[in-house]
Amino acid sequence: MNLQRPNSNDATKTANRSRSIVPMSGLCTRCIDGCTGNCEVFKATFRGRELLYPGPFGEITAGGDKDYPIDYSHLNIQGYALGAEGLPTGVVGDPDTATFPAVNTETEYGWDIKVKMKIPVFTGALGSTEIARRNWDHFAIGAAISGVTLVCGENVCGIDPGLKLDSKGKVVSAPDMDRRIEVYRRYHQGYGQILVQMNVEDTRLGVAEYVGNKHALDSIELKWGQGAKCIGGEIKVNSLGRALELQKRGYMVTPDPSNPVSQAAYRDGSLKEFERHSRLGFIDEEGFYAEVQRLRDLGFKRITLKTGAYGLRELAMAIKWGSKAKIDLLTIDGAPGGTGMSPWRMMEEWGMPSLYLHSAAYEFCKVLSDKGERVPDIAFAGGFSSEDGVFKALALGAPFAKAVCMGRALMIPGMVGKNIQEWIKDGELPNTVGQFGSTPEEIFVCYEDVKRIVGADEMKNIPLGAVGFYSYSEKIRIGLQQLMAGARCFSVPAITRRELMSLTEECAKVTGIPYLMDAYRDEAMEILAG
Repeated sequence: MNLQRPNSNDATKTANRSRSIVPMSGLCTRCIDGCTGNCEVFKATFRGRELLYPGPFGEITAGGDKDYPIDYSHLNIQGYALGAEGLPTGVVGDPDTATFPAVNTETEYGWDIKVKMKIPVFTGALGSTEIARRNWDHFAIGAAISGVTLVCGENVCGIDPGLKLDSKGKVVSAPDMDRRIEVYRRYHQGYGQILVQMNVEDTRLGVAEYVGNKHALDSIELKWGQGAKCIGGEIKVNSLGRALELQKRGYMVTPDPSNPVSQAAYRDGSLKEFERHSRLGFIDEEGFYAEVQRLRDLGFKRITLKTGAYGLRELAMAIKWGSKAKIDLLTIDGAPGGTGMSPWRMMEEWGMPSLYLHSAAYEFCKVLSDKGERVPDIAFAGGFSSEDGVFKALALGAPFAKAVCMGRALMIPGMVGKNIQEWIKDGELPNTVGQFGSTPEEIFVCYEDVKRIVGADEMKNIPLGAVGFYSYSEKIRIGLQQLMAGARCFSVPAITRRELMSLTEECAKVTGIPYLMDAYRDEAMEILAG
C-alpha cells in the first residue's frame, strides 16, 4: 500500500512541511514551534470545522484516494482465440460477423417493465449540490442523447429558492425540479429514464406525490446511503438569510443560524458558511415494504433502491428485502466514492471498499438465486471511470449486474464541455484544447453525431457540456465493444465471471475469481493430455 497522509491532502488544500511523516497520524516527524504551516492540524487551528470538507466546497469534485489492499485493478480480463457468444439468433460467429463494431452494448433493468439503455452506465445522483444545479443542462441533455439513465438526487425540492409548500408542509411548486425533469425529457431518445431520489426530507416534503402528480413520472428511487458517507446529504450556504430559510423548512443547519453567537461570527466575517444536513434514515423490514407499496399506490410502476458502503448486514437487507419487494434496480455503492460534498476523512476511512462489497453482493445474490428466489437487477457504483472498469463490474456481478453507476466520471465531461464553450466565447482557449481547432465543430469529434440526433435547427440549443458528455459516453461504448469482442462476448448478457482472472491470491480469495495461474488450467491440461 502507498503511504497515506491523513494530515495533508490537496482536497483540503493542506500539506506537510517535513519529508518525514508519522504513518498513522500524518504529523510531521518534527513539529516545530514557529512553523508557518500548512498541515491540516495547523489550518484547523484557526479554520476549525471548515477542514472537515474538501474545498472550495461546491466548486470542485473530490474522490477519496485511500489505497486499499485490493481493488478492481487486481482483476484482469480474459481474451480468447475462439468462440462468439451473444450474437443475434441465427448468426454464426466468423471473422466477418464477429467484429467488434457488431457488439451490442445495450442493457436493460427492471422487474417486469424494463428500461433499456444504449450502454450499461448511468449517472450518479446529481442532487442539491451547486455543481449539479449549475451544470444540470449539460448533464441532463448529455445523458438523454447518450441513451442512459439520469439520477436526480436528494433534496432538490427542499433547497429550491422558489419552493412553495401548502399548510401541511408539502410541496406544491418546485420550479428547479420542474426544470430538471423537463430538460431531460425534451431530449430523451427512448433509452434510459430520469430517476428522482428520495431521502427522509424528500419523503416528509411529499416529493414523490409532487413529481408523480405534476410530471407523471413512473419511476422513483429510495435512498439508504452512498459510498462516500454514512450520514445524510449536505451542502453549504454562504448567506445567513438562506441558512435561516433552510432551517425554517425543517433542515438541520449548523452552526445554528438562529443562535446569536453564530450570527455574530457571521457578521465578524470569521464564519463564512453554514452547513445544511439531511437526517439519518432508519430502516426496518416492514417499514420498507410499506413504503414501497405506498409508492406503488401513488402510481409509480418502478421502484429502485440506492444503498451505500455499509457492511454485510445492511447489504443482505437490501438484497433480500429488495427481492421480496420486487424492486426494479438495486444500486450498490462502494467506498471511497464522493463528489466533493462529503466529510473528507469519512470519505477516506468509512465503509466497505467497492471490490469487497461487490464481491459480497454477488455471493449474496447467488445464495438467493440458488434457493429459487429472484433477486433484483443490480448496478455497481464506487470509483468507476472507464470501459475496463465497466466490463469488470458486469463480469464480477454476472448474471445479476446489469449496469454501472458513475459519479465524477460522467460529471467531468459536462464541466469540461461547458468550460470550452466559455473559453471559445472569451477567446481564451488553452493549448490543450486549441490545438484541435477554434470552433466546436473542429474541437468535438462527436459534434456532427449530436447534430444528427437532435437536428440541425436544434443544435444551437445544445450546450457543449452535453456534447462532451456524449463524446465520453461514445468512448465508453466503443471501448467496451473492443473489450467484449476480445472476450468473445457480443452482448452484455453474454458476459460471465469466467471472463476475469485475479492477479493475486488475495484477490481470488475475496472475489471468488480464480487466480490467473489457475484460471482455465483444467482445460489446458486436457489439451496437453490429448
